[in-house]
Amino acid sequence: MRFTLSSGTLNARLQSLSKVINSKNSIPILDSFLFEVSNSELKITASDNENVMTSSVALDECDGEGSFAVPNRTILDAVKELPEQPLAFDVDTEALTIKILYQNGMYNFTAQNADEYPHTQTVPDSATIITLNSTSLINNITRSLFATAQDELRPVMNGIYFDLTTDYLAIVATDGHKLVRNQNFNIKSETAASFILPKKPATLLKNVLSKDGSDVVIKFDDRCAEIKFADGQLSCRLIEGNYPNYNSVIPENPNNMNIDRKSLIGALRRVLPFASESSQLIRFHIEAGKLEVSSEDIDFATSAKEQITCEYSSQPINIGFKGSSLQEILTNIESDEVIFQLADPSRAGVIVPAEQPENENILTLIMPMLLND
Repeated sequence: MRFTLSSGTLNARLQSLSKVINSKNSIPILDSFLFEVSNSELKITASDNENVMTSSVALDECDGEGSFAVPNRTILDAVKELPEQPLAFDVDTEALTIKILYQNGMYNFTAQNADEYPHTQTVPDSATIITLNSTSLINNITRSLFATAQDELRPVMNGIYFDLTTDYLAIVATDGHKLVRNQNFNIKSETAASFILPKKPATLLKNVLSKDGSDVVIKFDDRCAEIKFADGQLSCRLIEGNYPNYNSVIPENPNNMNIDRKSLIGALRRVLPFASESSQLIRFHIEAGKLEVSSEDIDFATSAKEQITCEYSSQPINIGFKGSSLQEILTNIESDEVIFQLADPSRAGVIVPAEQPENENILTLIMPMLLND
């Protein structure tokens, strides 16, 4: 079997797919990429036994069909150093040998039997289907990933929750201290359905999808999801269990503070190094037109204080937050201005962008920290 394709295209696909492969695999064949050639197209698969990602490449020339597995380190090292040029593969699937001819030389190495590669579980046609815009999905995953937990006792918190309702699709993440809820009003369903996407496939999607507005089709049942995008597909096992009722923890807070997001991030970066390393407590003192951000570490006798102008006309309030969590929330909002919705020092603070994306509603929540006055 012989085929030819571009070295740059092959390298780009292999680099994306290599992120699926674990450094240690229980099944040795999973250290390899699966190559399948048919109808003048090369389909490359990478798997860790729970997540399977495939990518297809149109071949410049093709003589014959077949499949074989290639050790991932061998092919990655062989291709990544080559400048853009055609690569001619000559594969003997019986003897399991591969010869790659390039401009000034050639590589010879051993293939592995494709029959040993585990088969992907397919999601039945009766499963629920959601179609999303790729740009919107990347943005929602990026906004949510940092808020997922690493909780062995409550594994449902370790992923991103997709909640399809009759009014919207909500994409939610929480670790119990902070929460992100993205509502997309363009996507709804007569029948409610939901799934929890683990962190690894979510990160893979974030890295592999392109912000070109193309359709991403997610087909899912209780156990698995199949996600099809422009030039590939990701199949993954889902986290099983019931996600907590996230809407019940979002309070209706009466006091609104409008503030420039970048100014506040800058102040946090300057003040946070002077906070206690263990608590990372940042204190907010808010009064009409002014926010005072301060921190203190009694053990090392350090403190910092900074004032920023803001729009606020309610009662003065003192409230404490974990500085690193607040920084993460603000970094993952895109709006120039944010609105803090507050009530009292013991109630969760709600942070929303001053300008919401079209047909979407983004809300973040952060639990307060106790102030010792």
